[in-house]
Amino acid sequence: MGLNYEVGDFVKLKKQHPCGSNEWEILRVGADFRLKCMGCGHQVMLSRRLVEKNTRDLRKKA
Repeated sequence: MGLNYEVGDFVKLKKQHPCGSNEWEILRVGADFRLKCMGCGHQVMLSRRLVEKNTRDLRKKA
């Protein structure tokens, strides 16, 4: 896809978090991404490959 991920951007993933939200804020970028759920605030670490594969939409920070 060739998207340019940066800290502070918002990414919408294919699958929902158990809280019902599918929008995440990017807190760390590298080989792994740290994402924060915009619904409940839960933070997870995911591999770059998994995030790139499951990205539906990328919204840049304001």
